[in-house]
Amino acid sequence: MSLDKISTQLGGTHTKMPPVESWNPPYCGEIDIQIKANGDWFYQGGIFKRLPLVKLFASVLIKEVNKNVDEYFLVTPVEKVKIKVDDAPFVITQWHWTDENNNIMKVSTNLDDEFILNAEHPLIVTENGDLYVTVRRDLQAKVHRNVYYQWADITQEMVTENGTELILSSADCQFSLGKL
Repeated sequence: MSLDKISTQLGGTHTKMPPVESWNPPYCGEIDIQIKANGDWFYQGGIFKRLPLVKLFASVLIKEVNKNVDEYFLVTPVEKVKIKVDDAPFVITQWHWTDENNNIMKVSTNLDDEFILNAEHPLIVTENGDLYVTVRRDLQAKVHRNVYYQWADITQEMVTENGTELILSSADCQFSLGKL
């Protein structure tokens, strides 16, 4: 399947997310698209140079877990193609407080998705200490190292049942960056 064919089926760019959850297209094989760990998208070994095209494909990206392995697909109403994702499909690259009391944090991905860090979009720390935030449809964004260090500077030490932890708060939620 060609990129032009997928783009044509999607009908151009959308301001809201397509209802991929309601689509159940047949599996049509794999396409040579790879999302690198740094968030760059590649097709047949060459980097995508047009951000609007990357955003279009990201809008129809889904994840399925098969035998404890994450698999990623681009879906249209009529086709489903598998792609490769090295780590997470998105990267958290920026953040800022939305209020003057520093209670609500808005985060941004490398594809300009913006949302509040909260219970719907929680911060997750893996066993090896990597940080991820749920973006949408169970898709994760890895927290960029620069953002991690900025967050580490604003955390508060709190004693919890797990010991002393570094806690980041946003939107009435508390997230642990790890134990001290």
